[in-house]
Amino acid sequence: MLQAFKRWRRERILRRSALDEGLWRTVVDRYPFVRALSVPERARLREWAILFLHEKSIAGAGGLAVCDEMRMCIAAQACMLILNLDLDYYRGWVEVIVYPDEFVAEYEYVDEDGIAHHVREPMTGESWLEGPVILSWADAEQGGDGTGYNVVIHEFAHKLDMLNGDANGFPPLHPDMDRAQWSRALGAAYEGFCVRVERHEHTAIDPYAAESPAEFFAVLSEAFFETPSAVLGEYVEVYRQLAAFYRQDPAARLAGQDTGPE
Repeated sequence: MLQAFKRWRRERILRRSALDEGLWRTVVDRYPFVRALSVPERARLREWAILFLHEKSIAGAGGLAVCDEMRMCIAAQACMLILNLDLDYYRGWVEVIVYPDEFVAEYEYVDEDGIAHHVREPMTGESWLEGPVILSWADAEQGGDGTGYNVVIHEFAHKLDMLNGDANGFPPLHPDMDRAQWSRALGAAYEGFCVRVERHEHTAIDPYAAESPAEFFAVLSEAFFETPSAVLGEYVEVYRQLAAFYRQDPAARLAGQDTGPE
């Protein structure tokens, strides 16, 4: 009964949508990972974006006026992660806050010696457990530039990670996925990556991924959609796990292929 009502409600929202088709085409053309979608995939992304914008508030802060194109850019990128999943993966919160540039986060923590610290740290993005996603628009604008950097995908990957508690690089897996395989693949890759970063070796993946398993998952998710060949080239087992979780194969899609890695 609840599923039937949800389908009816979503269909009603979609029927009443007044999406600007010219704006949608502009957003599609802006991101290579969206342009590479098949016609049915693009139609599905469009529907998810409409529903996302209906359910979530995207508001400016720090003097930023958020326009419709900015909202659509954020919605389209956020919904790439759930293209073959469901909007319910973004349940439990309603707000996206966008600053014009980096913003300062203040927080307190107690270290292992019991000493309390107060920290003021510049941020490009932040995700709160059961709270808002916060973005720097100056950084969000860089999405789709081919570098693998995408703050929107990064923060929304954290949101998926938080579906089962604090972000730790272990989101709730699908029933057909093996938790031990996920742990082995991402755990080994993370440990090896940290060693490489400590040695100042060049990597195709942003060194920020070495900060924690949660950041490793979020940064690898950025690259998975933006520069999938980099993930596939360095961490094929991680790529397979991400492909199983997101139920997508961006490397094959961008290469115009029908099958992924063997």
